[in-house]
Amino acid sequence: MNNHASSKPSTMKLKQTINPILLYFIHFIVFIYTILTYIPFYFLSESRQEKSNQIKAKPVNSKPDSAFRSINSLDSLASLLYPGCDTLDKVFMYAKNKFKDKKLLGTREILNEEDEIQPNGKIFKKVILGHYNWLSYEDVFLRALDFGNGLQMLGQKPKTNIAIFCETRAEWMIAAQACFMYNFQLVTFYATLGGPAIVHGLNETEVTNIITSKELLQTKLKDIVSLVPRLRHIITVDGKPPTWSEFPKGVIVHTMAAVQALGVKANVENKSHSKPLPSDIAVIMYTSGSTGIPKGVMISHSNIIAAITGMARRIPSLGEEDVYIGYLPLAHVLELSAELVCLSHGCRIGYSSPQTLADQSSKIKKGSKGDTSMLKPTLMAAVPEIMDRIYKNVMNKVNEMNSFQRNLFVLAYNYKMEQISKGRSTPLCDRFVFRNVRRLLGGNIRLLLCGGAPLSATTQRFMNICFCCPVGQGYGLTESTGAGTITEVWDYNTGRVGAPLVCCEIKLKNWEEGGYFNTDKPHPRGEILIGGQNVTMGYYKNEAKTNADFFEDENGQRWLCTGDIGEFDPDGCLKIIDRKKDLVKLQAGEYVSLGKVEAALKNLPLIDNICAYANSYHSYVIGFVVPNQKELTELARTKGFMGTWEELCNSSEMENEVLKVLSEAAISASLEKFEIPMKIRLSPDPWTPETGLVTDAFKLKRKELKTHYQADIERMYGRK
Repeated sequence: MNNHASSKPSTMKLKQTINPILLYFIHFIVFIYTILTYIPFYFLSESRQEKSNQIKAKPVNSKPDSAFRSINSLDSLASLLYPGCDTLDKVFMYAKNKFKDKKLLGTREILNEEDEIQPNGKIFKKVILGHYNWLSYEDVFLRALDFGNGLQMLGQKPKTNIAIFCETRAEWMIAAQACFMYNFQLVTFYATLGGPAIVHGLNETEVTNIITSKELLQTKLKDIVSLVPRLRHIITVDGKPPTWSEFPKGVIVHTMAAVQALGVKANVENKSHSKPLPSDIAVIMYTSGSTGIPKGVMISHSNIIAAITGMARRIPSLGEEDVYIGYLPLAHVLELSAELVCLSHGCRIGYSSPQTLADQSSKIKKGSKGDTSMLKPTLMAAVPEIMDRIYKNVMNKVNEMNSFQRNLFVLAYNYKMEQISKGRSTPLCDRFVFRNVRRLLGGNIRLLLCGGAPLSATTQRFMNICFCCPVGQGYGLTESTGAGTITEVWDYNTGRVGAPLVCCEIKLKNWEEGGYFNTDKPHPRGEILIGGQNVTMGYYKNEAKTNADFFEDENGQRWLCTGDIGEFDPDGCLKIIDRKKDLVKLQAGEYVSLGKVEAALKNLPLIDNICAYANSYHSYVIGFVVPNQKELTELARTKGFMGTWEELCNSSEMENEVLKVLSEAAISASLEKFEIPMKIRLSPDPWTPETGLVTDAFKLKRKELKTHYQADIERMYGRK
């Protein structure tokens, strides 16, 4: 996985094509500049390198299976954000009283929508957006209070389930806060989940009420409502949908505003409501699942509060000056946790979507501003897939520059990489070379939070250099409420995910089959177990799976067996080095880590996505590849191949050409011969959550990919 990428600057430098004599002169100027800037730096600031080398976590005892804890929580694990605030309604009440009139949730107004016809005849919907309109803490509190009251009037009872199936937006958070206040158990689904998965979740949780949007009601829910017999009320957050006649008898559609109006009336009548306990379920979060049917993870109020307590401690100076941009699915634990951290600290949260995020995003009309340009966020969360896309897009633009511009960028890039590795800053490079790249995300980002999957060392270093900010790479699962580890902002090492958060502890369990032991030298290795109050209650109506993945120790502490393989560095930081499910034994007995193979190859310009595949009946690895259209077309041109995009992807000659590039990269990445894919299938279609081949966090769904490419697997393994 990502730990296999070296963090040495020399391995990630960009290639330059400058006259050697001119290069020596430039290096001399840079050397003089470095000396002059180093003298004040040395006296005025503590070296980031010194901080980076500090011990960040320690084992609590001398036994090999001892848990590691943050040095800030060696004696006891943190579980409360604020004294006395042991449930989410109390946390919001605290924040509301402290930041009453401050802006909290922002939504951009839509000025105009129009259809744009593409050269191939396809129609893309484009939008022109205005300024952000803001709701204060007090506004959000009152709307949530009224909405919760209205839900009570519709028959929603405390400790019963209510579903939300909606895009990330202000109304999602208002609805969630209403449920937290009134002790309704919020069941969450990704907006991209398929119909059968949604039906399964709605029926398993026996919901009678669901909160959704007009678009999702029309495109997804309408076709499956008849398969959810207990459903009684559908609440749309953005006005009435155009038609009503198609819904089964007994299902009533309301608007959120109408339910809030009901709540105002109930409030006048002084109707009381049940308040939650810390142990009560706050959220049942259905994971998009990289395998099988989605599972509902039961997350209590105390789980969420412990998790956001740990996360908040890793973000320095978090407060009212910060602006967070929310665009990842709120049904994902990473986004929900990040927004709750911000809400509890007085930050503003401005909403966006992947289609409107930047000026170049797919739904933004050319010449108008994307959300980052308008909002200028200081904090942003992203999954590695999005960061990899940004990296490739910027590098493609660099390659299109003229020779002078490109070499200037490369020199600055390589110079800054060296300075970062020594813990130093580069104000001139930041100001004059990387300023335009920073503007892609608004220009004010001071911390990028990354989670959901491993981030490659190359992409992480690129973000550090070009966006002039640290990348807080984290590790956690839905089952640990997203909490586990996050790197310190001053730790610019790559290929690792940081030390345990103050809310939890981590230990390594021997995995004999894979050859990982917590007695390994020089670093202990094994399956990662997470313990602490952030570890969730288990899976909804799935006791067998709960018992397989969770256990309680002799002290009553709950532990999660993650299935991931980790390794601790001497300073107490964790690396993710493998995954049980990704390890395949080949016919000759060698073990192949599919994740390691993919991590070594996915950052090639030619590759947009890759899935390695192997089974124990064969002696070699194969792969499914989504090629980059521009790069593959150029490769075909240089090799003399012509044809449409589909014809190129279906060409055995192009498969062989791409395979040569992959093999060279695999050898450079020090993969073993048996780890290098021997055959590949080029896919003309990208893998998106909508195709069902990746999760909403863009993790590969190996089972679905295997089914999708079954005919190709048989071809590549010679059965056809």
